[in-house]
Amino acid sequence: MNTEAERILQEIMTLLTRVYSKEKARIDSLSGWSPLHPGIMDYVKVSFIEGPSRSYRDRITLDVHEPLSFSDDAYAVETELDLEALSDDALIHAFYPALRARVEQIFMSDEYGEHFFGYKLRLAMEVQRKSSTLLHQEELRHDGRLNQLKQQLNRFMEAKVWKELPVLPSDKDDFFFARHLMNPDLMEQDPAVVEPINSRLNDKMTAFPKRKEKWQHTYIAALREWAEEKVHSRYCEPAETFGIGRKLLPDDERPSIPPRELAFFLYAALQIGRKEPATRKAYLELAAQLGSEQATVYLKTGSGRFAAGHEGTRMSGKANDILQTIEIRIHAEEEAAYREALEYISGLLREGFPKSYELKLKSAEKHWLPVANLAKSKLHQFFANALRYDALFPQLAAYAELAMEEFAWYGDVESGPKSIMPGTYAVMGLGLLSEDYGPLVRRYMELVDSEHQSAQDGYAEAYVAQHGWRPDCMDTLVSILLGGSDMAKPFKAAAVDTPQLADALIQALADKADHLREVVLYRLFGSEKNRASVLRKAQSPLKERLEVLMGTAAARK
Repeated sequence: MNTEAERILQEIMTLLTRVYSKEKARIDSLSGWSPLHPGIMDYVKVSFIEGPSRSYRDRITLDVHEPLSFSDDAYAVETELDLEALSDDALIHAFYPALRARVEQIFMSDEYGEHFFGYKLRLAMEVQRKSSTLLHQEELRHDGRLNQLKQQLNRFMEAKVWKELPVLPSDKDDFFFARHLMNPDLMEQDPAVVEPINSRLNDKMTAFPKRKEKWQHTYIAALREWAEEKVHSRYCEPAETFGIGRKLLPDDERPSIPPRELAFFLYAALQIGRKEPATRKAYLELAAQLGSEQATVYLKTGSGRFAAGHEGTRMSGKANDILQTIEIRIHAEEEAAYREALEYISGLLREGFPKSYELKLKSAEKHWLPVANLAKSKLHQFFANALRYDALFPQLAAYAELAMEEFAWYGDVESGPKSIMPGTYAVMGLGLLSEDYGPLVRRYMELVDSEHQSAQDGYAEAYVAQHGWRPDCMDTLVSILLGGSDMAKPFKAAAVDTPQLADALIQALADKADHLREVVLYRLFGSEKNRASVLRKAQSPLKERLEVLMGTAAARK
C-alpha cells in the first residue's frame, strides 16, 4: 500500500476512533440492559465517492450504522482525495486488507466494554465512480462473544421460559429473544424446535392477556424480518411499494430454496396470519410458487381438520381454517336459511375454528345495524340479516357467547379503527332489539379491548335512540359508556332529566371507582363547565339528585 493510501487509512481510523469514543459514552450511559442484548455496534462502512464533475472534489465518508434509504448519517472524512489515483484493484487487494486488520483489532478487543460490540461486525467498502460502483464487504466474527451469547440464551430459557409460573420473562427481553429464535447462529430454524418455545410462552402468559399480546406482536415482527431477509431479499424482485405482495425473480436468476427454509417460511406464514391474514395469504401464495405443495393445499382446502364444504337445504358453506375464511351462500332469504348458517358457523367455532375469521357472503339482502362507524362488511351484513328474525335471537346470543374473545378481532376489515371483537355484530344487534340481552351487552363491554377498539363508541347513542332514557336500562347504558375508548365523545344531548333517572344513575355508579365514575359523567354531561350549566338549569327535586351525583364525583376527585 502506497504512502497516499496509508495517509487516507490513518485519517479514516482517526475519525472512527473519535466516533467510537462518542458512541461509547452514549452506550455507557444506558441502563436496564437485557441479558440477551448482543451489543449495539455491528456495522462499519467506508465509501469512496467520485465527484460528479471537476468542480466537486472526491470525498470519503464513514458509516457506523447501516444507512437507511431515506437518510444519510455518514461522517465525512476530512482529507484530500484523488480517486483516480486509486485503482479498484489497489483498493481491494491493498487498502481493504489494511482497513480490515485495523478494524478487526478494535473489534476483537474488549476496550469499549461488553455492550459496545456484539459477536459480529459487518465491514464494507464501497467505491462510487461516475462510471461504476464497487461494493466489497465481509462479516467479522468473535467466537468468544458468540459462545457467551449462546450460554446467556440457554440460561434465559431455563430460568424464564421452562420454569413454572410465576416466573415470566421481562418484556424488555422480548425483542432480543424473538430475534435470537430467528438467528441460525443461535437456534435452528425448524418449527419443531422454535414453536414449542413460543407455545410455552403463550401458555404461561394466558393469565396475562396484555403481556401475551405484546409477546405475540414481537414474535410475529421477528418472523416477518426473518422472511424478508431469508426469502424476499434472495428470491424476489425488490419491492416497488410497501405492500406485502412480492414477485419472484426469473427462474434463471433465482437460486433454489432449501426445503428446510421453505418449511420455516410456511410456518412463518401461519404464525403471522393469526394477526395479519393478508400477509399470511401473500406468503402462502409465494411459498406455493417456490414449490411448496403444502402451501397449495392450505390455500385450497385448509389444514384438513375441518370439512372443507357443507351443503345444506337452504344454504351452503365452505371453510378454510388456514386462511381463516368462511363462505356462506344463502339460497333462500328466510329464517331457516340463517338458522342453518348460524349452526354451521357455531359448529365450526365449537370445533376450534379461528374466531378471527373473515366471512364471504352471497345473499340477496343487505341490512345494517343503526350504529355509527361499524364497517359495512359481509359479516355485518350477515348478522344484520339474521337479526330480522326474532326466533333466531337465542341462537345469535349463543353464537356471541361462543365467539367473544378479548384481544381477538374479526377478519372482515383491515386492522384499524373499524376492527371489532368477534361477536360484536350479534351482541350489538340483540342489545338494540331486545331488553332481554342487557346482561350479554354488559359482558361484552367488560371484555372489549377499549385500548385497541373504538367501533363501540357510537353504540351508546344507538342504544338510547332505541330504548330511550329509562331507569331500568341504566346499568346497561353505564357499561356501554365504560366500554368506550379514550376517544369517545360526550352525548350530543343527554337527557337525565328526571329524579328517577338520576337515582338510577347514582345506583349504577355506586360501586364504580372514581375514575370510572368520571368517565360516565363526562360521556353524559361533558366538561365541568357543561355540568355546572346542567345544574343551574335543573329544577327541584331533580336538581338535588344531580347535585348528589356530580357533587359526590367532585368530592372524590
